[in-house]
Amino acid sequence: MTYGNDPGYNPGGYPQNQPGQPGPQGGYPPPQGGYPPPSQGGYPQGGGYPPPQGSYPAPPAGDQYGGQYGGAYGAPGGYPAPELAHWGLRVGATLIDGLIVGVPTWILSIIGSALSAGSVDQETGQVGSGFGIGLVLSLVAIVVGLGLGLWLKHKEGTTGQTVGKKVVGIQTVKEQTGEFIGFGMAVVRYICHIVDGLPCYIGYLWPLWDAKRQTFADKIVGTVVVRAPR
Repeated sequence: MTYGNDPGYNPGGYPQNQPGQPGPQGGYPPPQGGYPPPSQGGYPQGGGYPPPQGSYPAPPAGDQYGGQYGGAYGAPGGYPAPELAHWGLRVGATLIDGLIVGVPTWILSIIGSALSAGSVDQETGQVGSGFGIGLVLSLVAIVVGLGLGLWLKHKEGTTGQTVGKKVVGIQTVKEQTGEFIGFGMAVVRYICHIVDGLPCYIGYLWPLWDAKRQTFADKIVGTVVVRAPR
């Protein structure tokens, strides 16, 4: 018997096609357990992954204060919006800061004026030695008042709080970001309070009914006064 001519001989153990039965060309059956063909349309172009089903919704357009006010402070991350400081707290902080600046300035000014006035002879008009001391004290009073005022503005710009604001528990921040406003902007905000006094100090009363409890100066420079974190 010759192996090459034996119809039952099956080298490699693969079944041979029977006469009259279709089969894969070359006599080998399709492999079992193979990978399915790619779906219609093929794989994603560029090797990327298909987009996930159900993307996250975009954050609602809105603002930092519970959707009631404009701006962006407090929106990212879902952090709770800070509470706006009411008018009474702002008045209390202003009074405390006014005493810090005003009391030493007033005392030095009174002493200086008294010495200057007492050094002038009312009959002859001659000026005594106390006049110069009184004048120096008056100038010192101006310097002290200016220095204390700038010091308070520096604290407000870099920490959000003057001494008065720290006592009552409030702070000044940027409306859009909640960051401290910086020394320069704190000085600009202070100068803008001139607008609050015109007319009839209506700008100082504006936080009583304003939605953001802002004075005119706050609106000009873009600041809000909020309760400080505890």
